[in-house]
Amino acid sequence: MSFKRFLLFLFPVVLLSLASCHIYSLSGASIEGKTLNIHLLDNKARNVMPSLASTLTDKLRSRILSQTGLSPVTKDDADYDMSGSITSYEVTVTGATNVQVASKNRLTISVQIIFKNRLNDKASFSQTFTRFSDFDASQILQNVESALIEDIGNQLADDIFNKAFVNW
Repeated sequence: MSFKRFLLFLFPVVLLSLASCHIYSLSGASIEGKTLNIHLLDNKARNVMPSLASTLTDKLRSRILSQTGLSPVTKDDADYDMSGSITSYEVTVTGATNVQVASKNRLTISVQIIFKNRLNDKASFSQTFTRFSDFDASQILQNVESALIEDIGNQLADDIFNKAFVNW
């Protein structure tokens, strides 16, 4: 067997071995711990959408657990602890026609996250994450709100996951 073929065979074996030891995950995440506690986000935004806190918390929990293999716990001594609050939920005008009529609106959601890495304190952080999604001004917010929250929630979950576990 040539050396190149050997390396092509060896690389996946090593990668899978590291993933099974929780040293590396196939998502690119660097995981050393075994447990994670994600607290329900507080909704501190001026405009409150009643189910937003649970929806965003569930998206974040699903994203992290599906990509890391961590075990969810509800105790305060988890290897990783995540809490935070929704700080902004706003609709603004982003586009106007030449007669000063709104053509696009934007829903923006900001979340303040506090991440504690009890295995490596230098990896802990407190940061605000903001994402938005635009929609046609002729649409009523309530008719498109769930789709917008789905889109923004996925983006926020990806950003938070990447900051906490992929280190970018």
